[in-house]
Amino acid sequence: MWKPDRYSSLPIYQQIADEIERRISYGEFPPGSLLPSERKLAEQLEVNRSTVILAYAELRALGIIESRTGSGTRVSKYKWKATPKHTPNWHRYVEGGNFLPNLPFLRRIREALQQDNSLIDFASGELGADISPVTEINMLMAENHHTEYLGYNNPQGFIPLREALVSYLSRYRGIQTAESSILITSGSQQSLYLITQCLLTPGDAVAIEDPSYNYSLPMFQSAGLRLFRLPVDQHGARPEDVRTLYKKHRIKMVFLNPNFQNPTGVRLAQERKIELLNVASELGLPVVEDDPFSLTAYDGVPPMPLKSMDTVGSVLYIGSFSKIAASGLRVGWMVAPHSVVERLADARQQMDYGLSVVPQKVAAQFLNSPLFQPHLERLRMNLMYKRDLLIEALQKELPDLVHFSIPQGGLHLWCKIIPKVNDHRLLEEAIRQGIIFVPGSVYGSDSGYVRFTYARPHTEDIVQGIAKFAAALRNVLG
Repeated sequence: MWKPDRYSSLPIYQQIADEIERRISYGEFPPGSLLPSERKLAEQLEVNRSTVILAYAELRALGIIESRTGSGTRVSKYKWKATPKHTPNWHRYVEGGNFLPNLPFLRRIREALQQDNSLIDFASGELGADISPVTEINMLMAENHHTEYLGYNNPQGFIPLREALVSYLSRYRGIQTAESSILITSGSQQSLYLITQCLLTPGDAVAIEDPSYNYSLPMFQSAGLRLFRLPVDQHGARPEDVRTLYKKHRIKMVFLNPNFQNPTGVRLAQERKIELLNVASELGLPVVEDDPFSLTAYDGVPPMPLKSMDTVGSVLYIGSFSKIAASGLRVGWMVAPHSVVERLADARQQMDYGLSVVPQKVAAQFLNSPLFQPHLERLRMNLMYKRDLLIEALQKELPDLVHFSIPQGGLHLWCKIIPKVNDHRLLEEAIRQGIIFVPGSVYGSDSGYVRFTYARPHTEDIVQGIAKFAAALRNVLG
């Protein structure tokens, strides 16, 4: 007799529902026939009665079975009739496929934010409305009408934006490139997706910082890649670890966020940048550099990217508008050898025929306008002010319970909770208190770390939010 697989990732009640639906479709239970009672089926399958109740509820919701008091549970006559016709089992499809869903913590955070917009949001990794260039972008859009033909654009990206980026990258990032070596994407995540899908093969080994934002992206596992950790200390990743991983696992690519790393906020030391490029060129190893935060440097001197020192073409450089201007424009870019750009542009055209030209025009106008530099200066000041408010609140509310290093740029503060604490319980209690954050385990760390994004909440909410977090932590610790 069939029994549910207790080691399967599919819930037992869903396995039971799927099995009953299969037996109905094969004619084992004809339309109108009586199904076993909940208690009897639970005994047969050696499960709790509540599990069978859930399975029957799932089938009733699909109209496959129907229950009436005193008559038991029967196969629906109307849905199946003489020639069975029924809705596809979408649950099987949803659970299938190669592209994995987001991590449970991230799905819970998204669900909580959708359900309660009053939550103080330390989770979303973007600029808040109070520090975004809303006025500037509205002004540019009002002054520059977009009335010309809006057909499909070049899959590599809007040429005036790529030309604007050539100047931007030279002036602000020390990167010398040509518009033909730039691919416009919808942001850093699309750049990473294209790289993992088009330049790597299932089974390839890659190196990723530990902790790293990349651990929160199931796209690496969806692509069938083997992930190996590059530990991050107060000076960033160690180049000798790259060499070790190459010798031991033949890694094919290294993914780095060297400047104000997400989530730790650390900078890769200059001497390590030089040594890492030497190791990469010696091994012929590509380095993917994700550089969204450099221009937020609070001292006004952004650290230079690896790409600006890359003399042999080892580095694929990823940038984004999201962390310095407006995430809603969905504009990012990649600097790469022209052959790589052509390959990825071809793949992207198969996905969506290229990005909307309107936000690309807005981004190009903003980069070329006299409004951009003043915005960056205000952004740095505002981010530093929010960071300082967050630090003061943590020091006041939790002086002996948390430890952190003060970031010199970026949007995040990486916080270690000194007593042992359960991530799940802390997140749920924090949501109950009215605040939300990202548990550090999302980024590959052990339980007991927290990432606070101070760019999103309004200034007046930061102190109140940390008071709520402190209450949640104390409640969980007892």
